[in-house]
Amino acid sequence: MKDNYCVIMGGGIGSRFWPFSRESYPKQFLDFFGTGRSLLQMTFDRFAKIIPVENIYIVTNELYAKLIKEQLPELKDSQILLEPTRRNTAPCIAYAAYHIKACNPNANIVVAPSDHLILKEDVFLRDVQKGLDFVKENNSLVTLGIKPSRPETAYGYIQQSNDMMLGGFTKVKTFTEKPNLELAKVFYESGEFFWNSGLFVWNVNTIISAFENFLPDISARFDLGKDQFNTDKERDFIHEHFPYCPNISIDYGIMEKADNVYMLCADFGWADLGTWGSLFDIAHKDENNNAVLKNNRAMLYESKNNVIALEDPKRLAVVQGINDCIVAESGNVLLICKKDDEQRIKQYVADAQMKYGKEFN
Repeated sequence: MKDNYCVIMGGGIGSRFWPFSRESYPKQFLDFFGTGRSLLQMTFDRFAKIIPVENIYIVTNELYAKLIKEQLPELKDSQILLEPTRRNTAPCIAYAAYHIKACNPNANIVVAPSDHLILKEDVFLRDVQKGLDFVKENNSLVTLGIKPSRPETAYGYIQQSNDMMLGGFTKVKTFTEKPNLELAKVFYESGEFFWNSGLFVWNVNTIISAFENFLPDISARFDLGKDQFNTDKERDFIHEHFPYCPNISIDYGIMEKADNVYMLCADFGWADLGTWGSLFDIAHKDENNNAVLKNNRAMLYESKNNVIALEDPKRLAVVQGINDCIVAESGNVLLICKKDDEQRIKQYVADAQMKYGKEFN
């Protein structure tokens, strides 16, 4: 276990969950289910069952250092890796890999977003452990693929090949970005495509080698400070060099290009809580298919297929004659929009900033 590490990516803004998720307090720090634990805390709790707490790292933006420490007081400052600016998942993962290699050159690492819901936790942890055992012995980049339950346009897809290795790991043929509905139907019906969960497992040397091959701009930059990682000079080095990294995802930068990518097909009740729609899908519904979240109080008349979310549990929502909508109120913003148009929420946030400044971000 001492060679197994976990990296939780917790620096996103989560603007598609606006107005609940704000730049100052993003969704990973919110308790969406009334359990007393935020999405970030739930992710940490999950991995702490199989990874030593001292081997769990959070990579986040400097803005959220205080929030991380408040929500996860178990972590030392050295386990919170702070990005001076946002540069997508590839630089984030490279930073964590170089830091962990300085701590343990034999490390096997699972990388996870901070905002996923896992319903079958025992199955999830078993699959993660299988991945860690696999990458310890194989020079492979592993991703966990989710068997799709429907044609879905909100997720990327992974196509498996017929090349299967011991333990159920299959060679990945292609990665595909979020498809349109017609293509999603083709993917779903083919049986060859799986949802891209954004969960990865690899040995630290394998992923750093992949950066050297496919994203040398990033590896060359971090190589300049090889001797400064896990020292008191790391913070200054990252401040100086991290902003020069390209803004690129790990999927596009490495996973789509590498020829040693393997997938483990998983079925552990996974949901990416990236949108109001994804939350609606898993929420409890009333007889008219309305989802009233957490301990909210609502009275609905002649209304179907809505999601109602109020920040203040003392507040009452009365909704009449509205179908297929998001009704979300938080702080100084009330949002009412069609569920089918939720991809426009990012634009609403941008428009509000242009018109009123950062007051509503």
